[in-house]
Amino acid sequence: MRHGHVPGRDFHLRLTIDADAHAGSTIIRVEVTDTRTERMPTLASPAPDAEAGRGLLLVAALATHWGTTPRVAAPGKTVWAEISTPPDR
Repeated sequence: MRHGHVPGRDFHLRLTIDADAHAGSTIIRVEVTDTRTERMPTLASPAPDAEAGRGLLLVAALATHWGTTPRVAAPGKTVWAEISTPPDR
């Protein structure tokens, strides 16, 4: 996983797995929290020869749900994505 890092500012990565026994599916959730407040992430269309800028495009294509949440207790934001597995057969 690659995340934009600003020297002197930390980030936090959290991975959770929630197995729903009743539905027979699993939800995998990835959260990246950082202290950057100057901009919220948005989907962009980078130039074909750009070396970066496709991270959220990949997240949006692969995730079942994704979004951003501002931090309440401190400056920053959390970008999260959930991937649901198909129900067991």
